[in-house]
Amino acid sequence: MNLPVWVWLATIGGFGVVLAFDFWLVARNPREPSFRECVGWVAFYVGLAVAFGAGLLLVSGPAYGGEFFAGWITEYSLSVDNLFVFLLIMSRFQVPRQYRQKVLLVGIIVALLMRGAFIAAGAEAVARFDWLFYVFGAFLVYTAWKLIGHEDEEAEFSENIALRTVRRVLPTTDTYHGARLTVHLGRRMVTPMLIVMVAIGTTDLLFALDSIPAIFGLTKEPYLVFTANAFALMGLRQLFFLIGGLLDRLVYLSKGLSVVLAFIGVKLIMEALHHDGVSWAPEIPILVSLGVIVGTLAVTTVLSLLKSARDAEKAKVEEPEPAER
Repeated sequence: MNLPVWVWLATIGGFGVVLAFDFWLVARNPREPSFRECVGWVAFYVGLAVAFGAGLLLVSGPAYGGEFFAGWITEYSLSVDNLFVFLLIMSRFQVPRQYRQKVLLVGIIVALLMRGAFIAAGAEAVARFDWLFYVFGAFLVYTAWKLIGHEDEEAEFSENIALRTVRRVLPTTDTYHGARLTVHLGRRMVTPMLIVMVAIGTTDLLFALDSIPAIFGLTKEPYLVFTANAFALMGLRQLFFLIGGLLDRLVYLSKGLSVVLAFIGVKLIMEALHHDGVSWAPEIPILVSLGVIVGTLAVTTVLSLLKSARDAEKAKVEEPEPAER
């Protein structure tokens, strides 16, 4: 997929325009968005991704189009799981509700910039060192195993090196000062608003340690890796508010993602063996990968909602009746 430079520039410029407009809306009216707004924006971003994938199908053929959709769905699902941790960060730093949009959007922009550098480095490494596919595959299988046994969402967030460095180096106020990142109180100080933005952005970069190898297991094309990640991050702000109440009901989401990551890890190892001449190692078609990913996530979502409904009904039945007066 040898693309001219102008395609990259046009794509990055398009993402930049959309994000700039989104940022302008947030800066103009900082508040918690309504349910209707969130539905509209999430539908808009999903529609953009689907239209982009459809365009790839028409222009580049089903192989690249299928790889984009498989990568985007996987990255989007991982992003939904990451919203648990974003919610935890927001609560821990006691971010005022009207400013949570801005925190999420800036954190997402920072994460997108850092992921771009990460993807560029990863693509170069993959092109030079074939054995990395074995490393990526083994890492994804290990991550899947760890995800299956992981039950405590509280443990998923701890202050990383970047956040601890910012806290130690920069003087920080104890309270928020509106949406300002810095304030002058005798001397220039940063506010908790900047700290929480660093927390969101760098934590999302740590999530990339799982997601970037996963998408490289579905496509080797840097352009598809970047666009799938970008579309997965865009709209994450509105998705945060839209499914905030639904997150607690997706009780099996981590299990479903562990199956997806394990499958991609095995796929990577099989393809590396196939490339190295091992005859019994199959090369798994992208349509099979897409079917496994979509099927697993669909089953996971349905089972999660059914269990949540049963638990709610059970709690209602077991609730003691009020004593008669």
